Amino acid sequence: RAVALLLVFCVSGMRAETARYSVPEEADRGSFVANIAKDLGLTREELLARRARVVPEGEKQYLQLNQHSGDLVVREQMDREELCGQSEPCLVRFEVLLESPLQSFRAEVRLIDINDHAPVFLNREIVLTIPESAMPGTRFLLESAHDPDVGNNSLQHYSISSNEYFHVYTQRRNDGGRYAELVLDRALDREQQAEVAFSITAVDGGNPPRSGTASIRVVVLDINDNIPVFTQTLYKVSVMENSSEDTIVVVVSASDLDEGTNGEIVYSIFQNSEENLQTFKINPETGQIRLKKPLDYEEKKSYEIDVQATDGGDLSTHCNVEVQVKDVNDNAPEVIITSLTSTLSEAAPPDTVVALFNVRDRDSGDNGRTTCELTGEQPFRITLLAADAYALVTSETLDREQVEEYNVTVRARDEGSPALSTSKTLLVRLLDVNDNAPTFTQAIYTMVMSENEPAGRSLGRLSATDPDAGENARVRYSLVPPPTGTLAAASFVSVDAESGTVRTSRPLDYEKVPAFEVTVTAADGGSPPLSAQAVLRIIVRDENDNAPVLLHPGPESSAAGELVPRWAPSGYLVAKVVAVDADAGQNAWLSYELAKATEPGLFRVGLHSGEVRTARAVTERDAARQRLIVLVRDRGRPPRSATATLAVALVDDFSDAFHQLGHDPAGRQQPQVAEEEMLTTYLIASLCCVSSLFLLSVLVVTANTLCRERVRAELPPPSPSCYADGDVASDGVGVGSTGTLSPAYRYEMCLTSGSGRSEFQFLRPILP
Repeated sequence: RAVALLLVFCVSGMRAETARYSVPEEADRGSFVANIAKDLGLTREELLARRARVVPEGEKQYLQLNQHSGDLVVREQMDREELCGQSEPCLVRFEVLLESPLQSFRAEVRLIDINDHAPVFLNREIVLTIPESAMPGTRFLLESAHDPDVGNNSLQHYSISSNEYFHVYTQRRNDGGRYAELVLDRALDREQQAEVAFSITAVDGGNPPRSGTASIRVVVLDINDNIPVFTQTLYKVSVMENSSEDTIVVVVSASDLDEGTNGEIVYSIFQNSEENLQTFKINPETGQIRLKKPLDYEEKKSYEIDVQATDGGDLSTHCNVEVQVKDVNDNAPEVIITSLTSTLSEAAPPDTVVALFNVRDRDSGDNGRTTCELTGEQPFRITLLAADAYALVTSETLDREQVEEYNVTVRARDEGSPALSTSKTLLVRLLDVNDNAPTFTQAIYTMVMSENEPAGRSLGRLSATDPDAGENARVRYSLVPPPTGTLAAASFVSVDAESGTVRTSRPLDYEKVPAFEVTVTAADGGSPPLSAQAVLRIIVRDENDNAPVLLHPGPESSAAGELVPRWAPSGYLVAKVVAVDADAGQNAWLSYELAKATEPGLFRVGLHSGEVRTARAVTERDAARQRLIVLVRDRGRPPRSATATLAVALVDDFSDAFHQLGHDPAGRQQPQVAEEEMLTTYLIASLCCVSSLFLLSVLVVTANTLCRERVRAELPPPSPSCYADGDVASDGVGVGSTGTLSPAYRYEMCLTSGSGRSEFQFLRPILP
């Protein structure tokens, strides 16, 4: 029947005392040991909810906990002699671990010895040689029987079969072992009886008792009246456990007063223990006892050796040698992992339990005291649960994107001199949590597409990265729908959800949509998904798909009429052809050239200005009617062009001008008389208006000049400053820098800082 003693002392969620139970050795599997739930004061539901489990101190699980009933039962049969040998008490230690909150309870089960072994003699026959001169009361040491049981079940006493010469006396050693001494009751007479035979029985204290028997044969020797005598009946020595083989333990010495062979002494180790014979050896002549193998303090701390000295007449005596083994720090601490979580979520909070382990050192004293630490800077720490029981927990938040896995090295060190240590490395892998949104490599992506680009053409590729792993790092791309009522730019392009490739959805016209922007989103596959946005800017590259358009002369007129006087010198401005191109850049740069003329040498056209001027002075030989065709061409590839037709009349006076303009050199019909008269009337009225405006302008300019002279006379002398060409800031927009019109004119000016009011004086145009 199991007996339980539980001392409960709660400090910071841990039990400092140890719960103690007992169970007979070799108890059947499933045998009841104790009710843990009752001893801990927990209900069965609490025990199950807190995932109670038994964590053994060693590697083998001998006990198990029924979480439903709270019963601690035997999982595997336990042989006390196999587990503990002769050590007493024999304890099987374990921990009861509870979670939520984390608690640990130390406990131990004492194995109660049962009488499952009988005493056994090493030799089935024991031979003694006793001289016939031995006096009654003389004691003779007998070979001991061996019983691996302990306590009352171990060997208790010896008995011998009935005989008339001897009785047996049971003695007890300091370590609790018992040995037999044969006591002579009456003197021997070799002439009457040369040998005496009887049996010896070793009996243990079990219930029922077990016994072992051996036969004893006493050979009676002829008289040898002096037996060897040891200088000491008890030798006490100590030996370091790290002593090497053949190390001298002690030297025993005995003397014999007899002479000759009766005085020659031979030393031997008496067979009272097989372990002694395997560990020690003695020189039969010198009495030196040496080690046959190294000692181990952790296996056995002391030895008792019976040494026998025998003379040449087979007389013998014995002494006892006690060998104490001194502990040295020859065992490094052991780190025993009892529970390990090899994969851990990166979202695990601080103080999450990663592993449970024990530290054990087989040495004693300071050599067996241990400390535990972690090597390196890592987000973990060690928490002491109980004596030599530890938990490895997280000390801070984790981030898989910075470190995917940790090799956590636990180092245990004892306090010996020199100190010994051992290390154990635990691999902890972090499981990914979707805690990082995708990141675009650029905030703004700029791509170029050609005007009239067909649908499905690739423009480029978006790229976003996510430091997470697995589905949390799988990035998908999409376009953000534009607000209602705005340009549906998202319909112009499409984005491949997997690769991020941007493709055209339909052809675009640069003249309508020169550029546009859309917002793109990169979302990962986490739950919930995280996303990021970037701006995709599409620039439409102009293609030469528009021909120049004539503004003057208008496209609806078949030919524009211009008047040139006969006295016109070379360079006389006849007309200006004005055209525009809806394209941009080089596709809109226009050039003008004279494609066809009645007299090619009479006129020229400005390449960029479109001005038609006389190339030489007009002569009387030149035809009165001239027809010019001006070609306007852009610089696109391929170039596009348009033509303008000009009809030029060389006139002596204005009346003749309309007459000539009305005739076609090719023989067209003459205009009606009414139309000629009306044109004449319009021309005369125009000349009168122009003359009146000219006279009015002259009067205004004269009056203005007089007023300024009067103001200038009243002011101090001016200090005119004329600014050079480079002094005027040129940050204005020049109309000649882009577009299709003629280059801009540039004027020089002088300003007087002393003027009464600001004024400009235009001197001359500077043609580039």
